[in-house]
Amino acid sequence: MIDRRTLIAASVALAASPWANAASKRFDPAFPKGFLWGAATSGHQIEGNNVNADIWVVENVKPTIYAEKSADAANSFELWPQDLDLVKQIGLNTYRFSLEWSRIEPEEGMFSIAALDHYKRIIDGCRERGITPVVTFNHYTTPRWFAARGGWTKQDAPQLFARFCDQAARRLAEGIGYATTLNEPNLIAVLRYAALAEQLDKLLPYIRAMNEAAARAVGSEQFVTGNSISVDDVDGLTRTMIAGHKAGREAIKAVRPNLPVGVSLAIVDDQAVGRNSIRDSMRTKLYGAWLEAVRGDDFLGVQNYERHLWDAKGTVEPPPGDRNAAGGEVYPAALAGAVRHAHSVTKVPIIVTEHGVNTEDDALRARLIPAALTELKKTMDEGVPVLGYFHWSLIDNFEWLYGYKPKYGLASVDRTTFKRTLKPSAQVYGAIARRNAL
Repeated sequence: MIDRRTLIAASVALAASPWANAASKRFDPAFPKGFLWGAATSGHQIEGNNVNADIWVVENVKPTIYAEKSADAANSFELWPQDLDLVKQIGLNTYRFSLEWSRIEPEEGMFSIAALDHYKRIIDGCRERGITPVVTFNHYTTPRWFAARGGWTKQDAPQLFARFCDQAARRLAEGIGYATTLNEPNLIAVLRYAALAEQLDKLLPYIRAMNEAAARAVGSEQFVTGNSISVDDVDGLTRTMIAGHKAGREAIKAVRPNLPVGVSLAIVDDQAVGRNSIRDSMRTKLYGAWLEAVRGDDFLGVQNYERHLWDAKGTVEPPPGDRNAAGGEVYPAALAGAVRHAHSVTKVPIIVTEHGVNTEDDALRARLIPAALTELKKTMDEGVPVLGYFHWSLIDNFEWLYGYKPKYGLASVDRTTFKRTLKPSAQVYGAIARRNAL
């Protein structure tokens, strides 16, 4: 049970933190009426037993780079009503979740009405609780048949994705509040060119061995997962996925023209350091094609967790301060910086579709949320149109190749009983959402 003393303690911790000065300088603490306050999840990471998905295959072959198998995950395929109740209990008005393509189209061209009805029940459950459903049509995972034919490296991939979007929209679009086509389709560029370049060079042989094992397991010549980081032609993949986003958006809009549709991108707060910084050229490399491609969208989803400092040669180590569980910098103003840059290029409204921190120290999360939202609100007061904020994530979940060790949730999950328990940071975030103000 989270009581008043917990909230007061979190407030004191924020006041004592090195971010407190930034918080004290805020101009207007009130957010616009109708602002979306939400938490986010994705299907494979919480549903469990997603056996027709590409990631399920690579989790279960040998060799694999995955630390753990997703297995039952948080059992949210069955327990989604509890997840929606958590959203309501926290005080949020919006929930972002994803459709599992592999459940809806388990075999190529065969669409499951039962699976579509499952997601319709979640959408209806949101509406019954006064929660606006924000639906991601594809959050990384693809059907195993799609991966077995080459995934997003194939030229007809956009048409196959558009067909899926059409079928899903026909059954679901009426109740959706906002839709995103793809989740972080630019992530491969961020990882390959910036965030994990050196580590990936060492890891790529093991990834390729895993993919070869997956191909053998499904009886195909290749196996390319939806979140593959072993693709050699990153620019070609980018072009294909941009085409996929546009085709998917058109398919959804054809069913319901007034449904706001966008895409979510991974955007780091890139900052220039010293003379001749390569920051601007790296921004072009990491996001340029995508930011140009989404200019006509209804909104852009921005997903931010960190900043990068760029000098003339590459990234610079950040100054001492708070660190996440992986040792990365926790910098509250990064979110506002990423949002500001994204809007300056695209000129479209922004929704923060993901923001959070991997940490076992929930007090750090409780400090980060108001500090980051303060900087975001300052950016909004400067004229940047931000429609909403979604914290990643609602519950601790399966974090891909890292398994269940990373903790991003506003609630913990018992891996045996699946009991959800809200953390103190949920109360801090919920208090802001209920007030619609800092």
